[in-house]
Amino acid sequence: MQQRTFVPAVFTLSALSLAIVSSNVHAEEFSQLWKDGKVNLDARYRYEHVDQDNALNNANAQTLRSRITLQTGKWYGLSALVEGDHVLRIGDDAYNDTRNGQSQYSVVADPDGGEVNQALLRYDYSMGNVVVGRQRINLDNQRFVGGVAWRQNEQTYDGALTQFKPFDGMTLTYGYIDQVNTIFSPDDNRYTAAGNPANIDGHSHLMNAQYIVAPELTVTAYRYMLGLDDLANKTQSSATNGLRLNGTVAGVTYAAEYASQSEYAGNPKKLDADYYLLEAGYTFKDLGGLMLKGGYEVLEGDKDTSKGAFQTPLATKHMFQGWADVFLTTPQAGVKDAYFGGSIPLLGGSLQAWYHDFRAETGSSQYGEEFDVAYGRAIPGVKNLSALVKYAQYDADDFGVDTQKLWLQLQYSL
Repeated sequence: MQQRTFVPAVFTLSALSLAIVSSNVHAEEFSQLWKDGKVNLDARYRYEHVDQDNALNNANAQTLRSRITLQTGKWYGLSALVEGDHVLRIGDDAYNDTRNGQSQYSVVADPDGGEVNQALLRYDYSMGNVVVGRQRINLDNQRFVGGVAWRQNEQTYDGALTQFKPFDGMTLTYGYIDQVNTIFSPDDNRYTAAGNPANIDGHSHLMNAQYIVAPELTVTAYRYMLGLDDLANKTQSSATNGLRLNGTVAGVTYAAEYASQSEYAGNPKKLDADYYLLEAGYTFKDLGGLMLKGGYEVLEGDKDTSKGAFQTPLATKHMFQGWADVFLTTPQAGVKDAYFGGSIPLLGGSLQAWYHDFRAETGSSQYGEEFDVAYGRAIPGVKNLSALVKYAQYDADDFGVDTQKLWLQLQYSL
């Protein structure tokens, strides 16, 4: 992990946090750090098949992600965590993992190799916490900042994050990111492109204020200033201001969100794009727990190619706009995604299905449509073992190519 300088504001907040509790602590044994410590193990096997209607060969990838996490106990609120990951390819590399040079195959973005996934110091006190080091950061619903936990290589961040809770319901978050450790980690090589670096240097600031007014309403305001020097020639650097409202009213869950985006940190493109989201869902308890949800999400584009479309480069994108991952980068004309689906408990597990209709935000292009379905459950008789079957089918019209993806997964956590 590179050693870099964090902004003074983070250390100022840390010092204030320590001062708050320094005069009101009781004696604690240093040995609590290891006496209350724990070790967690996790192994995730995955088979991924990708079939695209183009000249590329179908991809068939088998990988095993192994993870060990060492978590200390707390001593006067201080604790530490170290976590290591290793991704092992099983069998032939009949897929393009973005690092193996197998460009004749479709992409399965899970390069093999190992690295430190997290290495951090944490301080907890009565009104919040401070975390410094390599860490997992998931803000709100991960639409703008997330860990991309779906991929075998998780996205983590080198920097500092502090949360301050001055009164019940209010959480103020500030984060400084010095380096992004992407899903394409651990290493760059001659096959690395501008859009898939293993690490992204830069200076990014995350500001998020959330207030839970009542179960019916949570208000979140945010400003994310992303300086991403090594990603796509800085064209993904941006400043985003947004407001999100969500809650549950008479059993109906809802979310409404708006954000505006402009260029930042040397982005050569001019940015003046907006984001909109409207979503509502309901769980029918009399129908076995059937949950239905529908929504409409818009990421604006622009006909002028000197300008950019609304982008979310640090998001957990697999959670949005379909599991086939066709829209990981927003097209120049933007995206309008109308979606509907839901989930239901079934045979001890959960079955879910979703439909997406994708259109250009600028112009009249019909991009295509997608159908996604998945079933997951714990394996009977084997504690801590779960299985997942997942399928995505994107039918292209004016964007991309027909794409089918199938996943079979087993995960053991201890």
